[in-house]
Amino acid sequence: MNKMTHTRERYQAGSLKIEKRRTGGDVWIYRWREYRSDGTSTYRKRIVGLVSELRTKSAAHKAIEGLKLDINAEVTKMPVTRTVAELISHYEEVELASGKHTLRVRQVYKHNLNDLILPRWGDYRLQDVTPVAVERWLAELPYAPATRTKVKGVFGTLFRHGMRYQWVATNPIALVRSSSKRVNAPDILTPLEIQAIVAELSEPARTVTKLAAITGMRRGELFGLKWQDLDFHGRAIHIRRSLVDQVEGLPKTETSRKPLPMSDGLAVTLSSWRERTDYAQPEDWVFASPVSFGEFPYWPDMMLRRHILPAATRLGIRKRIGWHTFRRTAATLLMSSGSSLKTTQELMRHATADITMELYAQAITEEKRQAQNALAALISGPAVALNEADSGAAA
Repeated sequence: MNKMTHTRERYQAGSLKIEKRRTGGDVWIYRWREYRSDGTSTYRKRIVGLVSELRTKSAAHKAIEGLKLDINAEVTKMPVTRTVAELISHYEEVELASGKHTLRVRQVYKHNLNDLILPRWGDYRLQDVTPVAVERWLAELPYAPATRTKVKGVFGTLFRHGMRYQWVATNPIALVRSSSKRVNAPDILTPLEIQAIVAELSEPARTVTKLAAITGMRRGELFGLKWQDLDFHGRAIHIRRSLVDQVEGLPKTETSRKPLPMSDGLAVTLSSWRERTDYAQPEDWVFASPVSFGEFPYWPDMMLRRHILPAATRLGIRKRIGWHTFRRTAATLLMSSGSSLKTTQELMRHATADITMELYAQAITEEKRQAQNALAALISGPAVALNEADSGAAA
């Protein structure tokens, strides 16, 4: 029996590995899963070439490109019937395991795929999934409209993956109607409320709250900061990582990784905190927890529940507050204070201006009142008879 190496590299339609042989020299072996017309599958393999001739992985990669095209051409000719469960398995193995997504994105997709979509649709053949059935199922889910829309998005992404690999010809989810309209508008804090909350807090809750309110950083970015990410001389905050459940990963998107400006006041606040903390080396977390002896930062939800929410309660603030509240508030206050849409978009590090306007920047009540007062003043100006106005226009 041939002895196989343990090192292997996954590909879109299979895997490449070295097979050691007693005679004839070691060879590269390409293995893939082939599906039968009854939905069952089996593994097949082909020899790519001798290791002595294809000395590097890169060379082996190039050698299998043509082979993969031939295999895919053969597979697409087969009248194969596959299920949603098989497509989910393939998507997780190929896409979610590729390393292209952050930990948080992988968690969200796996939750939607395995906890919601798989139990209901796993046994369905791909061609049996219809838009109307999915639409009714989404409407029955006990979640907010925005959450149901996200489930639909994951389901649609799954089918687009199936189309790329020619497992299915169409994407039925594209025809599913859904509304992401919020049941309740998210709360926005006023500048006075933010000032009061910050003044009520002790360190480090005070500094992290002020940082969140001024920069609109996401909670994983806030608690993923290290002192080496803060450029006090150049007044810049570099977003290099995001923490999810204390696991370090990349920020949400490429746009999220753009640096943020550091205001003079914020620089003073952060410098003051650095002088007080026991963990002030460049490689230390900015909000390192003494409970873990600085190995990890504070848990975001614990700081919110133990410090920020009690402070808001003591102040009589009854709004629903989470870490994202500070992000929404920052976008809203930027817009209402006269910042351009482009500037607000870049400070929030949104991919498009639509996200800034539709999801975050809400006009505050006082601003709406002032706008309405201005309109009322125009309408309620000096009375002029219609016939006099007409005469003036004619003249």
